Amino acid sequence: MALTAQELEKLMPDASQLLSDEPEMESSLHYMQLLLLVTCLEWLWRDQNDFFIGANLTIYFSRQQLKNRDFRGPDFFLVKQTEKRSRNAWVVWEEDGKYPNLIIELLSNSTATVDRNLKKVLYQDRFRTPEYFWFSPETFEFEGFRLNGHEYQAIAPTHQGWRWSEELGLFLGVETNQLRYFTLEGEKVPTPEEAAAQAAIQSERTSAQLEQTSAQLKQERQQREAAEQQAAILAERLRSLGIDPNQP
Repeated sequence: MALTAQELEKLMPDASQLLSDEPEMESSLHYMQLLLLVTCLEWLWRDQNDFFIGANLTIYFSRQQLKNRDFRGPDFFLVKQTEKRSRNAWVVWEEDGKYPNLIIELLSNSTATVDRNLKKVLYQDRFRTPEYFWFSPETFEFEGFRLNGHEYQAIAPTHQGWRWSEELGLFLGVETNQLRYFTLEGEKVPTPEEAAAQAAIQSERTSAQLEQTSAQLKQERQQREAAEQQAAILAERLRSLGIDPNQP
């Protein structure tokens, strides 16, 4: 007897609870770089609730993959137009078939060959991920690719070496040996700590400007009062001489 879609669904296991199966980051450099990418974008998009950022998280994309234990977890990936909530892993068939819009791999001696070749082909042919970048926190190698038809095409860098991401609406570029986000206007997207420090500096500048303005107003008031006092003394002298100070 054939089963309805609803009956079949009840018999299928809940794959949404699959756990990630990724190794630890290669080094503290890799960990700090990953943290930087996550926190800066989370801060910039803090008012949005329609995206998910995966950090060293497994992407499960087929049941055959589960059987083969052929796990593939990008160091950083972004999925747009989805619910912003915590997940143990990204299970494609439990997420309306959504694959990442953008992937960033952090190269290391043990992963660079796979990231430049096998993973690039996987993200291009199977995931159809629109943009793929890689960066080495050790050698600072930085490349970016955008899906054009069926193949990745290299994203041309600007004169600063930045590469534009259409998926982010931001530039990605290396500054002080770290991969950072930059706005279209060239402003660096800060970490929450950097944003707080900038706000404190701006607050101090504003306070200093207010104090300067207040001092100027006080000085102008004192000058005005002195002028009025001098005018009153002059008027009194004129009256003592029998002259009406109000007469033209």
